[in-house]
Amino acid sequence: MAATITGVGVGLGLSYSSKLTKRFSSSAGSSRCCVKMSVSVEEQKKNFTLKKSEEAFNVAKELMPGGVNSPVRAFKSVGGQPIVFDSVKGSHMWDIDGNEYIDYVGSWGPAIIGHADDQVLAALGETMKKGTSFGAPCLLENVLAEMVISAVPSIEMVRFVNSGTEACMGVLRLARAFTGRERIIKFEGCYHGHADPFLVKAGSGVATLGLPDSPGVPKGATYETLTAPFNDVSALENLFENNKGEIAAIILEPVVGNSGFIAPKPDFLNAIRRITKENGALLIFDEVMTGFRLAYGGAQEYFGVTPDLTTLGKIIGGGLPVGAYGGRRDIMEMVAPAGPMYQAGTLSGNPLAMTAGIHTLKRLKEPGTYEYLNKITGELTQGIIDAGKKAGHAICGGYISGMFGFFFTEGPVYNFEDAKKSDTTKFARFYRGMLEEGVYFAPSQFEAGFTSLAHSSDDIQHTIAAAEKVKMRFLF
Repeated sequence: MAATITGVGVGLGLSYSSKLTKRFSSSAGSSRCCVKMSVSVEEQKKNFTLKKSEEAFNVAKELMPGGVNSPVRAFKSVGGQPIVFDSVKGSHMWDIDGNEYIDYVGSWGPAIIGHADDQVLAALGETMKKGTSFGAPCLLENVLAEMVISAVPSIEMVRFVNSGTEACMGVLRLARAFTGRERIIKFEGCYHGHADPFLVKAGSGVATLGLPDSPGVPKGATYETLTAPFNDVSALENLFENNKGEIAAIILEPVVGNSGFIAPKPDFLNAIRRITKENGALLIFDEVMTGFRLAYGGAQEYFGVTPDLTTLGKIIGGGLPVGAYGGRRDIMEMVAPAGPMYQAGTLSGNPLAMTAGIHTLKRLKEPGTYEYLNKITGELTQGIIDAGKKAGHAICGGYISGMFGFFFTEGPVYNFEDAKKSDTTKFARFYRGMLEEGVYFAPSQFEAGFTSLAHSSDDIQHTIAAAEKVKMRFLF
């Protein structure tokens, strides 16, 4: 079950367009197209600067809303300068200022075998020679579909899409079509993408920015969305009692990752499975984060609870844009063109995403994969918690396999309300201190962290040592 815990030389190639270089700084030479530098770890700590990131981000704010293409990247909840990155490899990232970081975001989950894996890149190179998108069936779709179906207990048929949000949109429409009902239940703090019906008491960037809901979402779009606290069976039973015969499905992250890391209580998932069966509703596991991360068959394999439908993303694309939804054959056969429930996508099943997914899953199936992830993630989480307690701070956390999180509160944390008791000001100070020590966590208290097969024992020990240093230096 989930583990809960309370209480180098570098060469960088940096490239700029001459047009943007002029805009970054009046003193920057317009002829500079490539800068190469080499720094030691100690020099990096002493000379830590985000000057180039600041210049680039100031330009970005004139070009894109808030300077980013996804809100949490803007560092609104942690303060300081958002980082503009240049390259990634393995478990490390480099920004345009030449700073190197051990990465525990992993592109928000996909990089489970490490960034820019050589085997995946080589396979992508070969696929690209044949073309990047066909807009027609390709054999690679069959290969990845067979791998997903053989791995995930609930999936008998699968439909590939282009993002986790798109997968959740499709699966919701399918659940309503199959049951002939409209109401759904989601849990407070769970995030299922930015589609209108899900932006009710959502997690991820919505929680990070403190937004109650989103303007522009019609009342009618969320009227049929009911919510309950995560890990609260009685609240769920009351919703079914008060809405008899009206609820199409429950959708949930089986392990919450978008309010920070929150594991289900023992038998919580079994209780949900029982309640849905008793009431003729479908159970949907949103495994966009947990799929192929907690175990090869996802959270449903790890916990031994099989839903009716599942959404996937992130890992199954190996770092390229992808999503999928799948489940029981009798339900999936309602999806067009086999059935009347319409959903389509121009780039769905494109050969590049399929190739990256195939080679990522091949690596994950190798013996010892999840044992290694569990080992290093346990050491990391325990080390961070111990460092906090040693420095006299309220802190708790937990992990499963390659997914973890910690909160600056005594805990335990069972739901989003518990998570919101965290000292977010303290987290922000800790976060900025860790950046200076070369460690990159998600820039929000309300996001889970991720390890990869590329993380080494040295990475883990460096991170723990940095946490000890930062918590003693910054948090009093």
